[in-house]
Amino acid sequence: MNQLGTPALNTGSKPRLLVFIVAYHAASTISSVLARIPHSLVDKYHIEVLIIDDASKDQTFEIGLKIAKDGNLPFQVHVLFNPANQGYGGNQKIGYHYAIENKFDFVALVHGDGQYAPECLDELLQPLLNGSADAVFGSRMLTRGQALKGGMPLYKYVGNKILTSFENHMLKSSLSEFHSGYRLYSIKALQQVPFDLNTNDFHFDTEIIIQFIFSGLRIVELPIPTYYGDEICRVNGMKYAWDVVIAVIKSKAQAMGLFYSPNFDCSPKGNEHYELKLGYKSPHSEILHHISPGSRVLDLGCAGGYIGKLLKDKLGCKVTGVDYFDLAPGITLDEFIKYDLNKGIPDIDLRRFDYVVMLDVIEHLSSPESFIKSLHKGLDQNPAATVIASSGNIGFAIPRLMLLMGQFNYGKRGILDLTHTRLFTFSSFRRLFTQNGFQVNFVAGIPGPFPLAIGDNCISRALIALNTIGIKVSKGLFSYQIFMISKTLPSLAYLLSHSIEQSKIRSLSTPENRPIED
Repeated sequence: MNQLGTPALNTGSKPRLLVFIVAYHAASTISSVLARIPHSLVDKYHIEVLIIDDASKDQTFEIGLKIAKDGNLPFQVHVLFNPANQGYGGNQKIGYHYAIENKFDFVALVHGDGQYAPECLDELLQPLLNGSADAVFGSRMLTRGQALKGGMPLYKYVGNKILTSFENHMLKSSLSEFHSGYRLYSIKALQQVPFDLNTNDFHFDTEIIIQFIFSGLRIVELPIPTYYGDEICRVNGMKYAWDVVIAVIKSKAQAMGLFYSPNFDCSPKGNEHYELKLGYKSPHSEILHHISPGSRVLDLGCAGGYIGKLLKDKLGCKVTGVDYFDLAPGITLDEFIKYDLNKGIPDIDLRRFDYVVMLDVIEHLSSPESFIKSLHKGLDQNPAATVIASSGNIGFAIPRLMLLMGQFNYGKRGILDLTHTRLFTFSSFRRLFTQNGFQVNFVAGIPGPFPLAIGDNCISRALIALNTIGIKVSKGLFSYQIFMISKTLPSLAYLLSHSIEQSKIRSLSTPENRPIED
């Protein structure tokens, strides 16, 4: 027995289970909730119970403490009191942190008002125990008609159904219910998501589901009975629904690269998210129209080698790739150089290439000006080489609109990618090249990658068509990306050297320098 939350004793090979009871004004129900926890669980688990009273004004803490001290239960009971109310989500954060710090294997969330049956714990724990789930949710909607028979008010039932359908559609999930508070988690899974950054309010439950989905963690639902008694509902239904909708929209916007919130930053790191944008106008599809078959190509910032492989397969090009990260599994190029482009151009003879490709690379560099200047120096002896580059257009309508609304959020990808160090418009991107020795010969606006964001369907195709029309009206306003082709202008050193050389040749052809004929 311990009301201070000190670490539990080492109990050998049994999995360690924490039954975590969130309690607020639960003086009349907390005793029965504790009594309903199956005693048989001690045969399978080392079980402890944690009650956190979230600053109740009744005797919830005192009653829980008395039960803990009496020691009539076959498991330890810890009772904590929040001196300031942390909210439903905030209280959960503390409990999950406790479970992690004290090295439990599983944590089961139970409500202190008795609405969710502790009797179901053994069955709900099975998917966690056999390793087939990272989280188990007790669902009141899996058994047809059960929720209404159990006393769920009709308006809550309808609202639950509508919200869940919306969330499933937006998140590409298939849960029967997003809004059950009966949840069991693997501690290893909880450690993989930043639940501490979630809201302290009631839609914490929605945000942690989004985190699990984004992280690719496995959620299993099992049916539970529905019970509505005389407990007081402390949730403002309309506010809760609004908060849920906004959280889902924000997470979807983040997945589309339009918004960023660190609590939804749960996807794998590195180049794993890189995808070729083919089948619609993009820098990837556009480049195929501007490179001659069989050419020698230097792909700077090759991002796994996908573009290089495309050029090899489609056009028979000889491709040399350069990137800080290794090539993706299964990708091979004619040559690969592992190199940090922030150090400049690698030690390579640029005269042997017909094209230098930099798709969505320049915006990642710490000093694009010095990089382009060094590229020009390397290409000075190869004026025939063509440079193809692309970058996001910060003048695109959506960032402008977001800025008008007071939002300037970096994201996981897109124009405001977190790894971008520079942002460009058409004019500033052109100046980057013209002021560093290049002549821009071709500029095109690229529409948004709608099929990548919402799937390759009729809606995304229609959006691309509309976006393309918009680009014709205003390239700077409606282009998602900038696609540009340049040629190297000779440097002053080259011009001077060439002038001296040609002068010598010409001087030999002047009358006074011509050889005298016999």
